[in-house]
Amino acid sequence: MKKLIRNVVGLILLTLLTLAVASPAAAQRYPEVIPLPNGFQPEGIVVGEGNTAYAGSLADGDIYTVDLSTGAGEILLEGPGTPAVGLDFDRRTGYLFVSGGPNGDGRIYNTHTGDLVTSYDFAGGFVNDVIVTPHAAYFTDSFMPVLYKVDLDDSGTPGADSTLSLSGDFVFVPGGFNTNGIVATPNGNALIIVHSSRGELYKVDPQTGEATLIDLGGENVNSGDGLVLVARKLFVVQNSLNQIAEFHLSRNYTAASLRQIITDDDFDIPTTADNQGARLYAVNARFGTTPGPDVEYDIVRVSP
Repeated sequence: MKKLIRNVVGLILLTLLTLAVASPAAAQRYPEVIPLPNGFQPEGIVVGEGNTAYAGSLADGDIYTVDLSTGAGEILLEGPGTPAVGLDFDRRTGYLFVSGGPNGDGRIYNTHTGDLVTSYDFAGGFVNDVIVTPHAAYFTDSFMPVLYKVDLDDSGTPGADSTLSLSGDFVFVPGGFNTNGIVATPNGNALIIVHSSRGELYKVDPQTGEATLIDLGGENVNSGDGLVLVARKLFVVQNSLNQIAEFHLSRNYTAASLRQIITDDDFDIPTTADNQGARLYAVNARFGTTPGPDVEYDIVRVSP
């Protein structure tokens, strides 16, 4: 009997020890830093369904998919050998929209199959970022004063493309890095773009291209890159400044007040970000580090 009691006590202690050892691992859900493949050279990131996020490679256009809750990931599809820059995701179809940077194109992939749905040759200068709205997808061009528009039907099926000239308050800087990140209001009736060289934000009419300068109350968004819009909170990734600025937009989106500057010791030139609820995820492009096959890259989680 004493031996039986000792065995039972031993099993209980072993179970408690196992739980004690396992609990730190359980606390690592939604890790603060998620590694990407060495040499990946990320630039764009977008959150898809559930805990899934996608990152694109400047090196070759590969798309990496990651589980934000665990940090586990894999290459979803191999790129065409040309860059993948900004990304957006359409939940209606599971389609991933990819801006092609210096290749001047836009691509659409089916994340369920990994297949290329279609591509568009915009003959652009540097097709930088993309946003999907209920009726169209809009691509920015950092070297030309235009947006590229791809029509979408109610089911999200892509159609014809067209070019929309930016007008109104928009100031084009020849030879500079102009329009970069882009977001849209929930109904798609207005777009917001950032001007990297001038440190300005504009509200854009998606039908006409007319741009209205957003009053930042004396602030600027120099080195502005990716944008994230959550209700009327606008997060502006300022890449070379290693920070994300949070603004609160007015009801008509023509004025914004700075609420906070978000920094993190793990930032290393973040370029774009996306949110999953209250969590923000930014990719470190590490533009200050010479690219190579052994260079480490990652995604950083911050909570504003």
